Amino acid sequence: MSTIAAIATPQAAAGLGTVRISGENALTIGDSVFSALSGKKLSSLSGYSALYGKVYDGETPIDDAVALVFRAPKSYTGEDVVELSCHGGLYIMQRVLRAVLEAGASPAEPGEFTKRAFLNGKMDLNEAEAVMSLISASGEEARAATLNALDGALSREIFSCREKLAITAAFMAAWVDYPDDEIDELSDEQMTGTLTQVKASLDKLLSGFDAGKAILDGVDTAIVGRPNVGKSTLLNALSGTDRAIVTSVAGTTRDVLEETVRVGNITLRLADTAGIRTNTDDEIEKIGVSRARERFDRASLVLMVLDAQHPLSQDDKELLSLCEEKNCVVVINKTDGERLLDQEELSTLTKKTIVEISAKENLNMQSLVSAIEAVVGTAGFDPAAPLITTERQRVCVKKAADNIEEALQGIAMGITPDAVNVCIDCAIENLSVLTGEKATETVVDEVFRNFCVGK
Repeated sequence: MSTIAAIATPQAAAGLGTVRISGENALTIGDSVFSALSGKKLSSLSGYSALYGKVYDGETPIDDAVALVFRAPKSYTGEDVVELSCHGGLYIMQRVLRAVLEAGASPAEPGEFTKRAFLNGKMDLNEAEAVMSLISASGEEARAATLNALDGALSREIFSCREKLAITAAFMAAWVDYPDDEIDELSDEQMTGTLTQVKASLDKLLSGFDAGKAILDGVDTAIVGRPNVGKSTLLNALSGTDRAIVTSVAGTTRDVLEETVRVGNITLRLADTAGIRTNTDDEIEKIGVSRARERFDRASLVLMVLDAQHPLSQDDKELLSLCEEKNCVVVINKTDGERLLDQEELSTLTKKTIVEISAKENLNMQSLVSAIEAVVGTAGFDPAAPLITTERQRVCVKKAADNIEEALQGIAMGITPDAVNVCIDCAIENLSVLTGEKATETVVDEVFRNFCVGK
């Protein structure tokens, strides 16, 4: 493979910036652009060593630098690696990278350093995917969960499941292929016990997928309700800023306002929508209502806001009906004033979680946070547990679980052991695709396509 290089730090002015070089010619290229104050060459160093000097573009010094050397296979990529750390100005970083490329390196593709780490056996595909999740972690639970995945928690769980299946499959294959040898037949109870145990582990992974996605990626959330129920006040209360204009005039919010906030242990991508009502002659408001409905349709979570100081309107009832098909928390707002909303009537119209608050007075907001965590499924989230975090991983686990279910049904129906073994082999195959041992080149390329350049 060619020797690659890229800026490994964010593309922004900073106190420090790093250009990473990886490949068999990394040390030679490093020596071409870096001159140590001591006169030593990078190629003379052992791994985990550093030199101070200057980076040059030809005869022109670019900047002071510290060069770090990592020798194969004890590096991130498993190859020889040189990292040139300079002052982190955008122009300086570009000049250093240009000098490295002109010295013979090729520009790294997105995720190519981590892809080489995978190809060189430094990590499996699950751990590689955890790298990007760790980079984008937006909270403590996300950080802990992705670091746990990077340390191999998911891989260990998958290897354990696969080993149990492989032992069962090998025993059955030996019994079928060598009927004259004295090999004890596995009883249906033994096979069923092992398969049931593995399927329970896979089902547990699947059940935690949505909560894991919510922790890692955040939740697309729409705040909906008829005009003037306090949607914008709720947005401001959750975000801690006066992001939205709040007045007593119905229809103040004409478009969708968006804000990303931390609520409890998750990130909500909040959208404050225009008040949804059926009767309005205002053309601009009609457009806002239309956009609100679109945002409602694609939201993963809906905060349906009602006004405690007004009886339920027809618009309220229609929205409540629409919310029955969504993950939803019904928020009764303005509870600090006179109560005219009929709670019993509301209870007959929805089975969704109902929380009473005053967004303006910041009353009972913690109950709303707890309700959101419960509805999304992140309440009691354990970041130390094995976690599947991507759709690719979910599909592989689901296919393997379905294969095991077919095997269990086959045993119950009394089909031949070799037919049951086919189902078990398929499950093993899907788990091997999950870890990357049998993933196609197309799958591997797709995993790394969304990585940032430099990682």
